[in-house]
Amino acid sequence: MRKCFKLLFVIGLSFALLGIATFAESIKLTVTSRAVRGGVNTLLVQWLEDVVFPAFENWMKEQGKDVVVEFIEFGGTDEALKEQYALDLKVGRGADILGFDGFWIPEFDAAGLVKPLDEIVGPSIWEWEGWKHIPPSMREILGYQGKVYGLPLGTDVRVIFYRRDIFEKAGIIPAGSGLRWQPRSWEELLDTARYLKESLPGVIPLQINAGTQMGEATTMQGWFMVLLGTGIHMYDFYSGKWYAKHPGILEALNFYKTVYIDEKLGDARTQLIPGARARTFELFRDGKIAMLVEGDWFWRSVLAPGSEWGLPNRNEVVDWAMMPAEEPGAGYRGQNFVTISGGTGFILNPNTKHPAEAWALMGFAFSREMQLEFQKLQPRIRARDDVPVIGDPVMSEMAKALLRLTTVRPMLPGYPKISYEAQLMTERVVAGLMTPEEAMEAYAEALKEIVGEESLIIVE
Repeated sequence: MRKCFKLLFVIGLSFALLGIATFAESIKLTVTSRAVRGGVNTLLVQWLEDVVFPAFENWMKEQGKDVVVEFIEFGGTDEALKEQYALDLKVGRGADILGFDGFWIPEFDAAGLVKPLDEIVGPSIWEWEGWKHIPPSMREILGYQGKVYGLPLGTDVRVIFYRRDIFEKAGIIPAGSGLRWQPRSWEELLDTARYLKESLPGVIPLQINAGTQMGEATTMQGWFMVLLGTGIHMYDFYSGKWYAKHPGILEALNFYKTVYIDEKLGDARTQLIPGARARTFELFRDGKIAMLVEGDWFWRSVLAPGSEWGLPNRNEVVDWAMMPAEEPGAGYRGQNFVTISGGTGFILNPNTKHPAEAWALMGFAFSREMQLEFQKLQPRIRARDDVPVIGDPVMSEMAKALLRLTTVRPMLPGYPKISYEAQLMTERVVAGLMTPEEAMEAYAEALKEIVGEESLIIVE
């Protein structure tokens, strides 16, 4: 294995060592993230301390360098970690490599606390072999205004999960046929929900996240998955403006109205009560929801056998389909199907005293070989397109089908507030408090207060 590592990094990372002198004394690199061995994110600690760090230290020794790497555990909340980073970076301190949420980058960048990778290390970072396996959409997870600040450790996609056993009972899929269901438009999706409502009155045909109770899950698993199907995003990356009024917004809100108000294909109350998301998990587990739009985390964690809502026979009774655009070719970027991704990863501390070595370590950890090692511990969709989800063909299939179609949330300071307004907009429609037109008008007014009228796109 060491020969493989050596060959890979001589080819792919030797550029990172340009400018690294032979040190008489050892260099110490530190890495931190919200992770504790035996506690939160324990597998991350296990992978880094037991696999990555020893292999990296040995490889550096072969280059004649004495480098020691230490992981600094942090067991607090994400918000507490964010506050700690702000305090450390303001005074020029902190670990060399920081576990980071892409949402934090705009705020930290505005304060002058973080820098793009090439500004810390130099243009040689672009020689790293991994870039050709990380699609531009994945780089945006830890990017801002076209610049790359770090590498995403993992990502996710969103799909329609459905109960095969319910579909077979309703006759949508022949029992034991192995055939799969895939709607090609909103109308096909709604027609399936209508048929289920008629055939199985005790089952909720379709649940798609809405309302403020679900927080960001509404925006990501609900609003984006519908809105992208109309051909627009919440934000126009070319003009740098937010969509406030647009026919696509009305079409998306009318989709919600059809599902929850007009035809009652979904249960509106489930979206509005406290603990709404947990309730949908429970109902899907119990076979009371036939279709649920969720992230792949739903498959690999929520439904995983042994978890709180786990299904021992998950692989037999649950399947998935891509979310269709309103019509074929009408989706975002002219796509037939849509999805959106999030994720976290690692950035370099701009205050590091050893930028070349720190980048060498980051590149080593994000090599295909090291990422495959992490997959053995925690199989999930990685940002590299050459890293399959080991032992989970369902997740591998999702990655192969959807990573090329995905997009990301706008990493902008105003996004969290605008995201909340989008959640509120869906809630007003689903609860029957406003018409789609009224809800969009209120949304536009809220956006005007948040980012200013000059930053809005109004298409009447």
